[in-house]
Amino acid sequence: MKAEILQRAANEARGLAIDAIFDKASGHMGLPLGCAEIGAVLYGKLMKVNPAEPRWINRDRFVLSGGHGSMFLYAWLHLSGFGVSMEDLKSFRAKGSCTPGHPEYRCCPGVECTTGPLGQGIANAVGFAISAKHAAACYNTSKHEIFNQTIYCLAGDGCIQEGISREAVAIAGTLQLDNLVLIYDANGITLDAPIGVTQVDDVATYFRAQGWDACEIDGHNLQEVENALRTARLEQNGRPKLIIAHTTIAKGVPGFEGTTKGHGEGGAKAWQEAHANWGLPTDQRYYVSDEVREYMARLAEQRAADYAEWKKDFDAWRAENPDLAAQLDAGQNLASQGLPAQETLKILAPFEAKDKVATRTSAAVVENAIAVHCPAFLSASADLFSSNKNYLKGVGDFSAQNYSGRNFWFGIREHAMAAICNGIAYDGLFRVSAGTFCVFVDYMRAAIRVAALAKLPVTYVLTHDSVAVGEDGPTHQPVETVTGLRVIPNLDVVRPADEEEAAGAWACAMERKDGPTALILTRQNIPSLSSIVGDLTADRRRQGTLRGAYVALREEGDEGPQLIIIATGSEVALALEAAIQLGRGVRVVSMPSMWRFNRQSAEYREDVLPSGCKRRLAVEAGKRDLWYRYVGEQGDVISIDDFGFSAPGEQVLHDLGMNVPNIVQHAQSLLAR
Repeated sequence: MKAEILQRAANEARGLAIDAIFDKASGHMGLPLGCAEIGAVLYGKLMKVNPAEPRWINRDRFVLSGGHGSMFLYAWLHLSGFGVSMEDLKSFRAKGSCTPGHPEYRCCPGVECTTGPLGQGIANAVGFAISAKHAAACYNTSKHEIFNQTIYCLAGDGCIQEGISREAVAIAGTLQLDNLVLIYDANGITLDAPIGVTQVDDVATYFRAQGWDACEIDGHNLQEVENALRTARLEQNGRPKLIIAHTTIAKGVPGFEGTTKGHGEGGAKAWQEAHANWGLPTDQRYYVSDEVREYMARLAEQRAADYAEWKKDFDAWRAENPDLAAQLDAGQNLASQGLPAQETLKILAPFEAKDKVATRTSAAVVENAIAVHCPAFLSASADLFSSNKNYLKGVGDFSAQNYSGRNFWFGIREHAMAAICNGIAYDGLFRVSAGTFCVFVDYMRAAIRVAALAKLPVTYVLTHDSVAVGEDGPTHQPVETVTGLRVIPNLDVVRPADEEEAAGAWACAMERKDGPTALILTRQNIPSLSSIVGDLTADRRRQGTLRGAYVALREEGDEGPQLIIIATGSEVALALEAAIQLGRGVRVVSMPSMWRFNRQSAEYREDVLPSGCKRRLAVEAGKRDLWYRYVGEQGDVISIDDFGFSAPGEQVLHDLGMNVPNIVQHAQSLLAR
C-alpha cells in the first residue's frame, strides 16, 4: 500500500509541475517529471524533517543543485506540508511569489539555498555537510547526539560537468564526508544534445577514485531508490555516497520524454496526454488526491512526533551542558545577526606605532582576535594561508581526523571554496571567511555573486591587492579586479589604508548580516597614516572606515578646501604626502569603501566631500571608471588602466604613476584651472 501511495504521490507531483509550467508557458519540466520517484522517497518517507519547524537545526538538508527544476522542489514542499500553498504553485515564476524560476534562499520554507548556476549546489551541499560534521564535533556529547543530519543533493548532467563540482567532489572525498548523499539524475540528456556528445567519462569510477561510494539504480523504481537512499544514510564508512539514478527526462510526455525537447517548457502543452499517462484527471489541473493528502498529513504528524523526541533530548543536553548551549546560541546569533561593529573594535586595542606593515598582516591580527572572541568563527584558504595570513592560531585544522578544527584547507580550488563557504553560511550555525590572492577572486566570482544575491555574510580575505605585487608580473597583478568586485550588487568592498583601517574593515565585515564583504589587502608593507599625520587617531581611522570614507587630512583655514584628493588603500599615504607638499588648501579623503560611504546620510557625505569644491583628484592603483562618481566632470583620476609588468613592486608603482610627484603634478594642474 505504501509503495502504491508513493507512486501516486510521484505522479501527482509530476502533475503539479507540468500544470504550473503550462500556466506560465515558462519553466523546465524535464527534472521534475524525471525525478518524481526520488522526491516521493525523500519527502514522502525517508527525510528527517519537520514541516512545522522548517529551520530545525538537526533536520536533513535537501539541495536541488539543478535549480532550473524548481517545480520539483515546490511540488514536494507543497505535498509534504512546508507551507507552500496551491496558490503559491499557481504563482510560479510570478513577480513577488515565493516560487521563483530558480529556488531562492529565504523565499519560501524548505528551500535551503539559492541554486541555478549549475554545479554550485553540489558545492553548497558539501558546505552543509562540513557544517554538520563541525557542529557534531563541537556540540555532541557521549550522552546526547543532537547533530546527526544527512545532506541530500540532487544534481543533473550539467552540474556534474561544471568544473566546480569536480573541485567540490574532491574536497568531500578528502574530508570523508559520509553524511553527504549526491543523487545524480542521469537522464542522458543535456539542453542541446544527448550526453554522449559532450561526456564520455565513467562517472562512478571517477567518484570512487575521489573517495566516494557509488552505485547505479533505476531512478523510477521506488524500491531501488529507497534501498539506495536508506543504505547511503545509514552507512557511516568515511565515504560520501553517489547514487546514479537512471531516469527518463520529461517522463510521461509524449513526443518529449527522453529527448532534448523535454528539458524546457515546450512539452507542457501536452499536459492532458501526460495526465492520462500518469493516471491523473485530464479535465483538471493542480490535482492532488485525498489519499495522498491524508498520507502526507499522517507523515507530518509522525515527523512532528520525532521532532518532539529530539527536542526532549536537546533540552536535556542544554540543561546538562550550559556552556555548550551558550556557545551554540552565540554561534547562531553570530551567523544570523553578525557582531556589532563597536564590539568588534573593542576586541583589539589600537595598534602600536610601527615603521611599516602590510594590511594583510594587521588584518590577520584582528582576525585572530575575533576568532578568540567568537568560537563560531571559521577561516578557509585556497592553499594560501601562509600568504593571506588568515590562519587562525590555536584552533586546529578541520580534517577527517579532526572535525572540530576551525581552519579549512581547500587546496587550489577557489570556486568550490567560495560555494562551500556559501553552504556553511546557509546552514546558519557558523560565520566563515575565505582567502586567496585578489587577482584569483575571478575564479570565485560566480559564487560571490550568489552570496550577494542570497544575502550571505561571508567574508573574503583578498591579498596582494595591486601591481605592487611586483616581480610575479601582470598575471598576478590585479588591475581591474577591485572595480569588478565593486560592481556586484550587495557586495561591500573595503580596501583599508593601514592597520587601524584594517581593524575597521574587519568590523565592517563582522557587522554585516545581509550580504558578503571583500577585504582588499596589501602584500607590501605600507606606513601607518598616523606617521604622516600626527593627529590622525586610531579611533578616527576605525570609525571613518565604518562610514566608508572620512577626512584624513583637513585643509587649513576656514574657507574650505581648494582641492580634494580622494584615495584608497596603499595610495592614501601617497596622497597625504602629496597634500603636505601642496599646502594649506588641500583636503585628503580616505575612501576604503565606496558603497558604505554611499549609504551614509547626505549630510555626512556633504561634510566629507563638499559639493562646492569641484577640484577633485582620485588616486587608486586600479581602473578609473567608478571614481568619476566622486570627482565629477571637472575632476581627474590617477589610475592604472592597463596590465602591469614584471619588476620590483616599487618600480612598477612608480612607473605607472603611483608616486607623490605625479600626484602633486596632477593636483597643481587642477589648482591652476
